[in-house]
Amino acid sequence: MGVFLEVLEWFDETGEEMAHRLPQEGSADIKFGAQLIVRESQEAVFFSGGKPHDVFGPGRHTLTTKNLPLLTQALSLPWGFTSPFRCEVYFINKKVFTELKWGTREPVIFYDRQLGKVRLRAYGQTTFRIAQADTFIHQLVGTRGSFSTSDATDYLRDVIVARLNDYLGENLSTVFDLPALYDETGEALKEKLENDFEKYGLELVDFFVTAITPPEEVASMIDAQGGLALVDDMPRYMQYQLARAIRRGPGGEGPGGGTMDASMGLGLGMLVPGMLAGSAQAATTQTLVKCPVCHRSVPDTRFCSSCGAPLQAEQQLSCSNCGESLPADASFCPNCGHPVQDRSDDSDSGK
Repeated sequence: MGVFLEVLEWFDETGEEMAHRLPQEGSADIKFGAQLIVRESQEAVFFSGGKPHDVFGPGRHTLTTKNLPLLTQALSLPWGFTSPFRCEVYFINKKVFTELKWGTREPVIFYDRQLGKVRLRAYGQTTFRIAQADTFIHQLVGTRGSFSTSDATDYLRDVIVARLNDYLGENLSTVFDLPALYDETGEALKEKLENDFEKYGLELVDFFVTAITPPEEVASMIDAQGGLALVDDMPRYMQYQLARAIRRGPGGEGPGGGTMDASMGLGLGMLVPGMLAGSAQAATTQTLVKCPVCHRSVPDTRFCSSCGAPLQAEQQLSCSNCGESLPADASFCPNCGHPVQDRSDDSDSGK
């Protein structure tokens, strides 16, 4: 049953309602002279016969033949411009809706060049406003009595995820590059989504990607790769893993959330001596030589790690005339000026 409305106005109590219809069910009998109150952040769209007839901006409007010429001439003529008619009015909230979250319902399949097929979840925020009230009502609201931001984000989420799939497939090669690409990804997706939002009468103001996360097993692989970056050989990597396991503590959960049970403890007990022995062997099997200049015992390399003097035998040349030590690239003795003999000759003569 229709209601007799004298004053038409609407307050958004929640801050989340995008559109509200009066009356909320069916249509109403509105007589001429009724007052329409539209707030600064609102628009009012009149419908009659299932079609929009006029749009009102902020202010107080009196429904008469003066300010409703389309309505009165087309619809009130049979009643002598004085009879009431049945219609409804949609109030549209024109403010900017902020911090509207979006996310993937199901993981997105992505082919990673290093890890193969990976399932990713993505999350972020959007900021948008209603730009075209009639398009918004026609495309999203329909005949509903009210329409909120949750209704909009539920529908637009699938559009966002579809564009995200396209972008990741075209521009990302591995998930290891993701942390450095959040800003670029958000800007590129905003550009792709602007046309999609415009089709629904919406203006996409901001679009942010806050996280793109792989499943737990892939995250563990990423952590392991980070651990490998800290070491340069397998024994040291095993020591790194051992330190993490010991940090968790036997029989209890540690910072990583794992638990080291009795079998793990037994395995580590057998593994540790071998690891330590391997490290000790690596340290003791390295050849040491005495530096001819500073006389320190240093590893057998090309130069002394203490004073920088050359250590290789072929570089320790001496003058065949005066016996003075010669630089490796000398052609004449810096002490007596005697020509330096060929190195192979010095080697054959035992000098």
